[in-house]
Amino acid sequence: MNRTYNVGIVGATGMVGQRFSLLLENHPWFNVTTLAASSRSAGKTYEEAVGSRWCMDSPMPEKIKNIVVYDAVKDIDEIVSEVDFVFCAVDMKKDEIKALEEEYAKHECPVISNNSANRFTPDVPMVVPELNAQHINIIPAQRKRLGTKRGFIAVKSNCSLQSYVPAVFPLHEKYGVKRVLVCTYQAISGASKTFERWPEMIDNVIPYIGGEEEKSEKEPLKLLGKIEGGEIVSADKPEFTAQCIRVPVSNGHLGAVFIDFENKPSKDEIIDIWQNFSGRAQELNLPSAPKHFLNYFTEDDRPQIKSERMLENGMAVSTGRLREDTQYDYKFVCLSHNTIRGAAGGGVLLAELLAAEGYLD
Repeated sequence: MNRTYNVGIVGATGMVGQRFSLLLENHPWFNVTTLAASSRSAGKTYEEAVGSRWCMDSPMPEKIKNIVVYDAVKDIDEIVSEVDFVFCAVDMKKDEIKALEEEYAKHECPVISNNSANRFTPDVPMVVPELNAQHINIIPAQRKRLGTKRGFIAVKSNCSLQSYVPAVFPLHEKYGVKRVLVCTYQAISGASKTFERWPEMIDNVIPYIGGEEEKSEKEPLKLLGKIEGGEIVSADKPEFTAQCIRVPVSNGHLGAVFIDFENKPSKDEIIDIWQNFSGRAQELNLPSAPKHFLNYFTEDDRPQIKSERMLENGMAVSTGRLREDTQYDYKFVCLSHNTIRGAAGGGVLLAELLAAEGYLD
């Protein structure tokens, strides 16, 4: 890549926005020039707007502390005049997010979104770059609908999917997966919380996360879908059923997966596929792509969130405990870092894919 892009973070003061700011601090392609948030933060420096709500382990990047924050809704003209594209991670109602992202796109500003509002817009690609990079080829059809030349919306999938869908995807391609049952155990940062802000989660488990089970059952089928007639048509199999539980962990989502196959592989064949799987992100050698995407651990007590969540700078997926089951063919566990691979890091990797494939020029 011989050029750099000026980028904005819309929703910069929230937890995912903060994570974007750290991941982009020394990025070789993307230079953060512009920050936007709610009207409460507008007109303040980023440091003033975030104040005591900075919740990352690393300090706020020096070069963005004094950037004056725009109003994400009212200042679109000013924002798009300063950037080549934006990352969007706003905390608004779903219909408001959908309208806002379309407004940026219609201002000829590409939007790489962390939000769920446009995940099922038929011509908006929802992409995990290692799995379904080809879905970005729907963008010309979306631009035609929006009446834009450069502007479009691309989204990343739900954070919890990043732990278990990458492990299922290559197995389905080769052996045909019939059904998947998954129980996810999700960190509190998935709710944009810390233990300081959510003391009720200490020594506690909550067996409900609003909307999460529906996403976990529906979104994998779009990732597995195909472009047909100007839209992405979701696959009709495998069948997914999910139960999602909030656990007292700061970062990292773990999935317990049960899986049935059309053609049952051996345990060694499954592990071999995982260990050797790579995708378009690795082919293009994208800056944020993990060298080894799926990592299998042989120890009975691995992978563990605390020791594996930062594997490959938080961008790898860990699997383990693969064994035969009495009711399904196999069961296993897997995990990923939810605010890096599952959120901001997945968004950065998607932007790198779009840049490398020419969609941000």
